[in-house]
Amino acid sequence: QVQLVESGGGLVQAGGSLRLSCAASGRAFSTYGMGWFRQAPGKERELLGRITSGGATYYTASVKGRFSISRENPKNTVYLQMNSVKLDDTGVYYCAASSGDNLVFDSWGQGAQVTVSS
Repeated sequence: QVQLVESGGGLVQAGGSLRLSCAASGRAFSTYGMGWFRQAPGKERELLGRITSGGATYYTASVKGRFSISRENPKNTVYLQMNSVKLDDTGVYYCAASSGDNLVFDSWGQGAQVTVSS
């Protein structure tokens, strides 16, 4: 398993941009698939998108075209770039790691709050 720490959360106006970072410990980071999740108030945690060890990215429909995920393996870091944010993007954002580079995530960060204001 890896240890994950998110940063970059905060308050952003609707229509604005924000970038979240997730720093991982461990030497095997490049072999992990990484995902970003969101838990909105009163809702279940949902997968927003993921990036494979090979760099392929996949997104859920609600964020496709607005959010992008990238990784910098030498820095053991994965990013979530959020553009054109909406009020509905408010929530706690979590990064997660998949040792199997699939949809099973076995390490989680502590979460970062993102609040979108009008």
